Amino acid sequence: MDDMAVYVGTSGWQYRDWSGILYPPDRPQRLWLEEYAAHFRTVESNNAFYRLPSPETFAQWRERTPPGFVIAVKASRYLTHIKRLREPEEPVHRLMAHAAALGDRLGPILLQLPPTLRGDPAALDACLAAFPAGTRIAVEPRHESWWTADTRAVLTARGAALCWADRESRPVTPVWRTTDWGYLRFHAGRARPAPRYGRTALRSWARRIADAWPEEADVFAYFNNDVGGAAVIDARAFSRLVPLPRPPQR
Repeated sequence: MDDMAVYVGTSGWQYRDWSGILYPPDRPQRLWLEEYAAHFRTVESNNAFYRLPSPETFAQWRERTPPGFVIAVKASRYLTHIKRLREPEEPVHRLMAHAAALGDRLGPILLQLPPTLRGDPAALDACLAAFPAGTRIAVEPRHESWWTADTRAVLTARGAALCWADRESRPVTPVWRTTDWGYLRFHAGRARPAPRYGRTALRSWARRIADAWPEEADVFAYFNNDVGGAAVIDARAFSRLVPLPRPPQR
């Protein structure tokens, strides 16, 4: 596992209750991204789900982060929750046209599907086909009807990753490996104070990563349990259990 790179971060970075936990109390919010990037090598931009940032905003994020930093982008709810994967061409094109301003900071695109969206492998296939070739896409279905051989076949054929999701310190998705890179999301652990993760749970996930992916794989892991800075504390703890990416060459 020595050559594997596990990029560990959080889902978002603009949380006021992280002041004093990740951000010095006297650090203005306009400098939080720079402070965040001094501690972690990746972040998942979940605000893009609610409102797609402008190309100018994405470009600013690129300028404010160091070489080797990776920004994953959660796709707009217009594509996943309103269109429900139908007629994907326009929203996918708009998303990628904006996110292109991240340049080499752009990481995977996350498609988090609504919990009411039942399995539709054909619609998923058409949506994945709308993305430019070579785009890393992770898919997080949340209805159990998706857990079929047809879904797995679509993900594998398109080179898309099934997002492994955890809630209450256990998987809520199959642990399928559908491509040569991985994507994990940690929503809430069972440790105290809630919603923290315990060391046993984090060690279990580190073992799953080591068992599932080849040594040269990139794996992206994001903690979404932001309340009270739990995501920061757990991401730091998980970083000590997995091989992190090497510093970029200067």
